[in-house]
Amino acid sequence: MTAKGTFDTAGWDAKPPFDERDGITLGLVSMTKTFHGDLTGTSVVNLMVASTPVEDSRVYVALERIEGTLEGRKGSFVVAHHAVSDRGWQSLTVTVVPDSATGDLTGLRGHMTITIAADGTHSYTLDHTLP
Repeated sequence: MTAKGTFDTAGWDAKPPFDERDGITLGLVSMTKTFHGDLTGTSVVNLMVASTPVEDSRVYVALERIEGTLEGRKGSFVVAHHAVSDRGWQSLTVTVVPDSATGDLTGLRGHMTITIAADGTHSYTLDHTLP
C-alpha cells in the first residue's frame, strides 16, 4: 500500500553543540511535524546532527514518533531517519521501526520517502504493509 500527502514542520529547537572539534560539531535538534493526506496527525522528531566545515557535507540520524490516522486506522509508530549530504549528493532513508506501531496500526511495516519542492513544500510517500 502507498500513502501520500504533505507535512508542515515547526519548532526547530537546536541545542548548543555537545561536541565541537576541528570544525566538526555534533548537536541535538528537536522539531514537530503535522501530517496531511493519507496520514493525518502529528509527530516529534529528535535529531542528532554532525556538521562539517564543508557547507554541503553533514549527516543526521533521528527518531520520530508519529501519532494519528493512517488510511482510517488510528495509532502511533516510530520511524528512524538516516540522512547524508556529501557535497551536494544527498541520501535519505526513513524506515518504520519494526513492532513500534500501536492501536489499529499494530504490525505496520514500511519505508517513507520525503521530498522538498522548490517552493519549500514537504511531501511524503509511505510504502507500507498492514495486517
